[in-house]
Parts: sequence; C-alpha cells; structure tokens
Amino acid sequence: MATFFTADTHFGDPHVLRHGRAHHGTVEAHDAALIAAWNAVVGPEDTVWHLGDFAVEASRERCAAIFSQLRGVKRLVRGNHDSNRILDLPWAEPPVESARLTLADATGRSRRLFLSHYAHRAWPGLWRETLHLFGHSHGWLPDTSRSCDVGVDACDGRPVGLDAILTRLERAELAPEELARHGMR
Repeated sequence: MATFFTADTHFGDPHVLRHGRAHHGTVEAHDAALIAAWNAVVGPEDTVWHLGDFAVEASRERCAAIFSQLRGVKRLVRGNHDSNRILDLPWAEPPVESARLTLADATGRSRRLFLSHYAHRAWPGLWRETLHLFGHSHGWLPDTSRSCDVGVDACDGRPVGLDAILTRLERAELAPEELARHGMR
C-alpha cells in the first residue's frame, strides 16, 4: 500500500480549460483524462490525500460519480472550492483544514509532512525538517527544498508519491529563509 498526494483536480470546471488545460478540449475529456491518470498510478488499497479543490461547478451527482471511479482510500484537505457537495462525499475520514503525518520513504527514513491546500512561507515543524505539500497555486509557485506543489498542474495530471516528491525537492532551490539560515543571503 502506497500513499499519494494530489490537488486541484477541479473536476467539472470549465474555467480550467481556459487556464492551462485547454488541450483537453471539453470538461468531459478533462475529467476522463484525470480519472485515467489517477487510476494508472493508484491501486485499490493505496491512500490518496487530495489537498483541495476536488470539483468546481459539478453537481452532487457528478461529484459522486467521479469519486466512485477513483481508486484508493481517499482523504481530503479542504480547498477554497470544496463546498458541501464535496465535503459530503464518502471520504475515509472527515475532511480537514490541514493535516500532519509521518511516512517512511523508500530507504525507510521517516518523513514528517504538513499538508495544506495553500502554500505557506512557514508551517508547523519547518525547522524540524517537516516537508510542506500544498495545492492551490496550479504550478505557479516554484518548489523549495522543503515545500512542494502536488497539484495536477505541477505533477503531469496524476497523484504523486513521496519518493517522487523527494526527488523534486532535491532539485529545488533553497527558499530565502533557508538561504539566510545558511549564511547565503
């Protein structure tokens, strides 16, 4: 069983077609492509943390139909577009505003994570090497060595696992506060 992260799927949202996802052509094609990308990496027993903005402008029925097609045990960190039609879906646990968890990477090292829909400049555990995963920015904010956008626009449309995130973070530049701490600013 693996754990994956994603955000900003915006199922049912015609506006995302005008903002970077026009290649899908229609909302239906957009939704089908994201469902296929999700199910290509997520198994039935895997956990997926969705960091907000699951669907926009989709009816309750459409949200439920999409949700039922997605593999895995699904958990939600609420985003700014997640209204009751999203919050009422059968998530594994009630949706939360943020979450903290610890996962082992491929080497067995424990990694502390802070999950939020929004990017933060500081977060709980920042100075204890807690990594921050977020959505909302649709790939517009660059990763830092401890903070990563896991939204579909930043991750080729699919949920991403911890080790892929760690690889991205290794390539990221140090954030200004990290540069200052290391006497590099």
